[in-house]
Amino acid sequence: MEENKLRNEAEEQVEITVERKLVELYTLQQIDSKIDKIRIIRGELPLEVQDLEDEIAGMETRIAKYNEELEKFVKDIAAYKNKIKESTALIKKYEEQQNNVRNNREYESLTKEIEYQSLDIQLSEKRINECNKKSEMLRISLNETNARLEERKSDLELKKSELSSIVEETEKEEQELMERSQESEKLIEERLLTAYKRIRKNARNGLAVVKIERDACGGCYNKIPPQHQLDIRMHKKIIVCEYCGRILIDQDIADMYHNEN
Repeated sequence: MEENKLRNEAEEQVEITVERKLVELYTLQQIDSKIDKIRIIRGELPLEVQDLEDEIAGMETRIAKYNEELEKFVKDIAAYKNKIKESTALIKKYEEQQNNVRNNREYESLTKEIEYQSLDIQLSEKRINECNKKSEMLRISLNETNARLEERKSDLELKKSELSSIVEETEKEEQELMERSQESEKLIEERLLTAYKRIRKNARNGLAVVKIERDACGGCYNKIPPQHQLDIRMHKKIIVCEYCGRILIDQDIADMYHNEN
């Protein structure tokens, strides 16, 4: 009789010990999930800020290139205009020389030179028109890019302000949660803590401890056999999902956590 009593007390002690472990694991999971949430909210903004900074840098490079091309067109147009002046001066010179030629051969030679310079003037005028058209298109692109650049700079300032505000608001909370997480880890034996961290690392949503929901695992949503559900409710051993490896608890463990917190 005494032996049975001792056995029952030992079993009861094991049950309480496992139950306590499950509560501590679930407590740690809740704390770590809050830390995850803070980091997710805060984590998206730095990426958005970085994307905007990269986009702005790209637009500034494009604008610099546009300005370089515009300067080149200005120089090219000036060169073509000088060429027209030179050709016009040569035509005038050749026409004056035609008045003093001694034979038809000299006259025809000067006439060819005049025709050549006239063609050169036409070509230069054509090139000037092309440069003007390209310059106009570039100026339109430049104005559009400058407008987008100002918009993106405003967006960047807004995102930086949001990020600064969120960091300021969440930094203290995250630090407090980190301290609570470390304190909670001390209450869990090393073997279980190692398993918990390994499962969390491999889990897509960072959930290592999940409740049974509608007869299914709260992590992967696969159905849990009735016998396993009964074992989970008994709190006599730690049971993991046979599909995803997460630690499974029932509503009673969750209620114990909420009552303590």
